[in-house]
Amino acid sequence: MKKVTIYTSNTCPHCKAAKNYLKENNIDFEEKNVDEDRSAIDYLVENGHRGVPVINIDGEDIVGFNKEVVDEKLGL
Repeated sequence: MKKVTIYTSNTCPHCKAAKNYLKENNIDFEEKNVDEDRSAIDYLVENGHRGVPVINIDGEDIVGFNKEVVDEKLGL
């Protein structure tokens, strides 16, 4: 099973959509919320990301919520 981490914020509608999509497809994921976790902000800054959602699948970051790319990386 692939390791999935999603970086989110409390007010991001795309983050909510991405989390719902993962749940609907029974994909286990870890959420790291930038509003609650300083290390999540540090990770995004260190990797040059300026917004959320960022979905990390097995070490590869996907910036934004693109269903087709997520499906491809997850083998759906």
